Amino acid sequence: FPGVRQAQWLTKTKLVEGLPPAVQGIVDNPAHGLQELEERVKHAVSHARLWDTAEVAPRREQYCPVLFENLIHICRLMSGKYPSLTKRMLARNCRIAATWERESILLQVRGLSGILMNSMTPIPPVASEEEILATKEHVLETFYPIAPTIDLQEVNVYKELNDTGQCFGDGYPYSHPHTLFFLESANVRTDRFRPEQLRAKMLMFAFGNALAKAKALHGNDPKVLEQPVVVQSVGTDGQLFQFMVFQLNTTDLVSNDGIKNLVWIDSDQNLYEKAQCVPEVKKGVVTKPAGISGFQPDTFKKFLALYLHGTV
Repeated sequence: FPGVRQAQWLTKTKLVEGLPPAVQGIVDNPAHGLQELEERVKHAVSHARLWDTAEVAPRREQYCPVLFENLIHICRLMSGKYPSLTKRMLARNCRIAATWERESILLQVRGLSGILMNSMTPIPPVASEEEILATKEHVLETFYPIAPTIDLQEVNVYKELNDTGQCFGDGYPYSHPHTLFFLESANVRTDRFRPEQLRAKMLMFAFGNALAKAKALHGNDPKVLEQPVVVQSVGTDGQLFQFMVFQLNTTDLVSNDGIKNLVWIDSDQNLYEKAQCVPEVKKGVVTKPAGISGFQPDTFKKFLALYLHGTV
């Protein structure tokens, strides 16, 4: 079943391909000095893929989290230039629960929401009022005669939870969800989400975090939000990256009419093409030296732009 298309229906969301202008503008602006970090990023990739193990070749379950930590460390270095970046916190193993009604179906997203970066201040809306109003004309895809909930797990819901996570108590200063990070680090391919499945998971959990936050701020009554809630998401298997920005415009989700939510997705961005962990030797001659090939600096620029978003 088509992952993102199904998630769009479940969350009443219109898809826009690519990054929103607010984020793309950070990528393209030379004043942020993103290109100056390229050598650090190459070193981070080599560290994760080639050096951080005694094994001949590290397994994905090892190098994927190491690469993520390396990239986050490089992002944090920008706090010298942008001090407000210090007002962030990474929370791990946070649980999310969000409940909503779609047509006549009660839906709930709940579970571990990856690694969640929180901020003291929310990300400003990325779509203008005109763009939000224009979503009224957007027609959501239906899957008739297939029910859009065909492969969802049915459970008895005894309590309609809307909870932004066990990490946050009252008065927690980093109370705004900023970016979710999903590491698909299983070594066996069949145990990992395929990119399309991962993007659907990213959308559902970004929506869930945004909806829980909106209900905490504005109550449970369905409404179009005066101040939309923006939550970002990044997914990677340690090589291929998925980038997403989700904007919750409305908690009135029952019908297909009216204002829709918005999601921008930039899919399947390689950070590098190949990691040659050991040199390839033929007849005593090194035909392929060990190293990283096909490095794509723009992919890290997008990763960093999402990190900087809301600050610069």
